[in-house]
Amino acid sequence: MNYGFIKAAACSPALSVADADFNADEIIKNAKEAAKNGAKIIVFPELCITGYTCSDLFLQDTLLRSCVKSLKKIAEQTADLESLIAVGLPLTDGKALYNVAAAVFKGKVLALVPKSYIPNYAEFYERRHFAPFSSSLNDESGNENKIAFEDFGNGGIFDEAKIGTNILIQDEKNPSLKIGFEICEDLWVPLAPSTNTALLGATITANLSASNEIVGKASYRRTLVSAQSAKNISAYIYANAGNSESTTDLVFSGHSIIAENGTILAEKKPFEDKILYAEIDFERLSHERIKTTTFASCAIENQKQKNQPARIIKINLLKDETENQIKNKTGQNFDKNKKDSQKSGSESLKFERKISPYPFVPQDENSRRERCMEVVELQAQGLAKRLRHVNAKSAVIGLSGGLDSTLALLVTCRAFDLCKISRKQILSITMPGFGTTGRTYKNACLLAEKTGSSLSEINISKAVLQHFKDIGQDENVHDVTYENCQARERTQILMDIANKNGGLVIGTGDLSEQALGWATYNGDHMSMYGVNGSIPKTLVRYLVQYFADEALKNGEKPLSDCLNDILATPVSPELLPPDGKDIAQKTEELVGPYTLHDFFIYYVLRFGFSPKKIFFLARQAFIIQPESDGKQKMYTEDEIKKWLKSFYRRFFAQQFKRSCMPDGAKVGTVNLSPRGDWRMPSDASAAIWLKECEEL
Repeated sequence: MNYGFIKAAACSPALSVADADFNADEIIKNAKEAAKNGAKIIVFPELCITGYTCSDLFLQDTLLRSCVKSLKKIAEQTADLESLIAVGLPLTDGKALYNVAAAVFKGKVLALVPKSYIPNYAEFYERRHFAPFSSSLNDESGNENKIAFEDFGNGGIFDEAKIGTNILIQDEKNPSLKIGFEICEDLWVPLAPSTNTALLGATITANLSASNEIVGKASYRRTLVSAQSAKNISAYIYANAGNSESTTDLVFSGHSIIAENGTILAEKKPFEDKILYAEIDFERLSHERIKTTTFASCAIENQKQKNQPARIIKINLLKDETENQIKNKTGQNFDKNKKDSQKSGSESLKFERKISPYPFVPQDENSRRERCMEVVELQAQGLAKRLRHVNAKSAVIGLSGGLDSTLALLVTCRAFDLCKISRKQILSITMPGFGTTGRTYKNACLLAEKTGSSLSEINISKAVLQHFKDIGQDENVHDVTYENCQARERTQILMDIANKNGGLVIGTGDLSEQALGWATYNGDHMSMYGVNGSIPKTLVRYLVQYFADEALKNGEKPLSDCLNDILATPVSPELLPPDGKDIAQKTEELVGPYTLHDFFIYYVLRFGFSPKKIFFLARQAFIIQPESDGKQKMYTEDEIKKWLKSFYRRFFAQQFKRSCMPDGAKVGTVNLSPRGDWRMPSDASAAIWLKECEEL
């Protein structure tokens, strides 16, 4: 049980130029260290067995013979490792010399992948020594190689190896884990070989590189690696030659990168001396490809044009692990696993990939601010278009003094500014009821005043009591009818005021509430245009905080103070009478923490992960922190299980509300609109998901 993760390493070992024996020993040492630290894919630089800078020495028979001997040594001395190792070396078939990546596993050379594009410009003159490999030389049958590399009497180490650029190495039990290879310049050309191998099924590309360092090149290289991983919906392991290469003409820095679908997972600074590690989520990549239907279309078209199927080599790279082993790797200190967690060897290795508790919210302050600016602008532009389209003269908002209605008002103000309509035409309606507290009422009034909108107060208590009499509801019975009558009364008022004033009712409900069904059907569930529909509650908080910070910067301290107090107020629909002066109905005590639910929403909707994997990820994000680090555990394992089950129950049961959502622009990666991201039958069963939750 690996949860779709595999640990990769990019190594830049010390080397001695043209000394294959020394270099083999360094490669073996680095491979053993990386394997000891849990790496299952270990990638070394281009021509690392000889060094990239050997120049005309590549044409010396002595060097070529020593390369093959050293490759055999590497294979033999890493045979006990459970890792796939990729090393670079020059190989000849007696007619030409090729720059080759050799894939080694359990003492065998599995594949030999030659470099396709040989640079011969600027500081590069590789065509002086190496021949380019044509895809026409790829063996389609898989029975015989069209190139037969000379092994110089080293025991036929190439006899079982497949040769070509269309080779993928696949895990036997995890078919979505497929690894392809390319070499340095292959990445820098318009039609990179890794594009073809990705379309053939490779979810991970290993690039063995010797890219020299000049001013500005590291940034460009980072962009290339990130972009290629994004285009191919793949992971990309870029292992670069280090500073022990010859400096006769060039300097090499060992700048290595591991990326996943456009995101840099790990990066080694130029001239930094270490092995680079990262956990790759290949299951996530596979899901993204399935979801992105144009990827499959491109793969089909590519196959029609090239007619060169992938040649698959299957290996047992990821062995099955027990649940306890997985828990031990994460570093959990549960009492039942305390003894096991002290084990040495691979079972005690920690899962090191950082899983953010807030997947919708950038952790970097500057990135977070930029994200907030972008989200608000998208919300406002969407609303502005709708206002112009219907020639609306006003907008109507039910202002409760809570987070969601606050954000909706602030976004509406921005939209009105864009449309050059006076903010006085924003009709903020506060509707006190049985559960309204002085704090929220005061904040609603102050917010309307400080934003320049028009405020009206309509107390709904008498109307709701009359409605109770009409339907025979006991006002002392605080059941769901008691609550929903208030929500529907408020919605009726807003709709009628909008009709009266030629306006739109602006919906305030957010993504988290939609996912959980935490809204009254045809009550606060309904509006004429929803601005918060793809904003999860955790991000709503940061957006309101962004407005508070901006207000303070602009000298609007009263507005900033009001927003900060709204942020400090417990989330509540305020439909039950207050407990003294305090809010009696606290949402998160009833449906669970929004931090957890937003985490679940992200991985359920964005990637379609199973409850088991989401539970695993949640442990990393919320409770898998060694106590010695002084970090507090946010939630216990039992709490995560409890709310995960609650999430699935509510998510499936409340689909009928989402099937008739009002319009509203998608502004994030996840949305529940039936016209966009999410379509699901309202009577779908949650049974198999809940069963898996029970087995956690």
